[in-house]
Amino acid sequence: MDNLPHVLVVGGGFAGLWATRALRRAPVRITLLDRDNHHLFQPLLYQVATAGLSAPAIAAPLRQILRKQRNVTVLLGEASTIDAARKTVSLSDGREIGYDKLVLATGATHAYFGNEQWAAHAPGLKTLNDALSIRRQILTAFERAEAEDDPEGRAAWLSFAIVGAGPTGVELAGTLAEIARHTLRGEFRRADPKQARVMLLEAGPRVLSNFPESLSEKARRQLIRLGVEVRTGAAVSAIDDQGVTIEGERIAARTVLWAAGVAASPLARSLQVPLDRAGRVPVAADLGVPEHPDIYVAGDLAALKSNGRVVPGVAPAAKQMGNHLARNLLLGLKCQPGKAFRYRDFGNLATIGRKAAVVDLHGLRFSGILAWWFWLAAHIFFLIGFRNRLVVLIDWAHAYWSYQRSARIILGSKGQQDP
Repeated sequence: MDNLPHVLVVGGGFAGLWATRALRRAPVRITLLDRDNHHLFQPLLYQVATAGLSAPAIAAPLRQILRKQRNVTVLLGEASTIDAARKTVSLSDGREIGYDKLVLATGATHAYFGNEQWAAHAPGLKTLNDALSIRRQILTAFERAEAEDDPEGRAAWLSFAIVGAGPTGVELAGTLAEIARHTLRGEFRRADPKQARVMLLEAGPRVLSNFPESLSEKARRQLIRLGVEVRTGAAVSAIDDQGVTIEGERIAARTVLWAAGVAASPLARSLQVPLDRAGRVPVAADLGVPEHPDIYVAGDLAALKSNGRVVPGVAPAAKQMGNHLARNLLLGLKCQPGKAFRYRDFGNLATIGRKAAVVDLHGLRFSGILAWWFWLAAHIFFLIGFRNRLVVLIDWAHAYWSYQRSARIILGSKGQQDP
């Protein structure tokens, strides 16, 4: 087996995992490298952050997923630089891995538009560690409000500002409003969770800008019905541990969450190729890097147009890219040209809260409870593993009937990682 071509896949997200699985019968030996030991279902990450689901419900160990695929070795480690001339990847701990073909699928991280100092006060949501930290921050805010004697101080602890009204921001805002008005009802004696102020701040003209304007407006109205203050055209100019500033207006909020922008993984810089404004690698139609014929890029790290439109950084696109590049990689090993990638857009969907969602399926547009049930079914279907589907289904059913959230445990303290 050592004589087989070595394919190094960096990243165990949707693109990397789907590429690895697509090569299960290929005459290659594969190394899957990831800094975490698990594959994460990111679309439900906000539910871990808001105590609706536990971390294992939306994640599964990579070794378990790939245990029956004999041509794969899973390694835990973080890639730091790529030497395309030597065909090696260096790891942060000093190790080095060679390759014949390289697949880069390291995803994206938070983008603060040049204001990196905001990261300490407005965490983003990309990993399980992010979600557990945000969950701790949210639950602790209610506890601190209960212990606060000063009315203004209590109001600040009960104020939550979410910056960015894309799907993640909308989902966080709607869920936070439900927690305050339903989940925590009757549990506090001094602070009234129903008085919590949940603000969704968007610099653009509307929420869910990637949806048709009619659905965007319906989402806005559903958020307002849940008790969320929706403010569009509200560009944030400053963030600190006491709140946010919007065009000179100061808002006291002890919890600020960032959902406004993403940037590609910094690993791409070591390729020494031109990157786009978000740090993504412009790839050819076959998902290869023109300057490096043995390197392929997929998922959020790839900048590509298909059918005249930019391929979005969403899970379905990453899965399709992973499958496609695996076929092209095998063609490359046979010295045959790869085929152009064509993205199949199945539509967009986003949930706002209980019985509230919006769905856009190529002209078939609907919202409300029907869209919410559709959102639930789609996410259950796309989860990896029977256990994950069963656990999420049970937790959601319990939450629906009781308004309770199953993971309301505060672990660790600020600055520590949760176990």
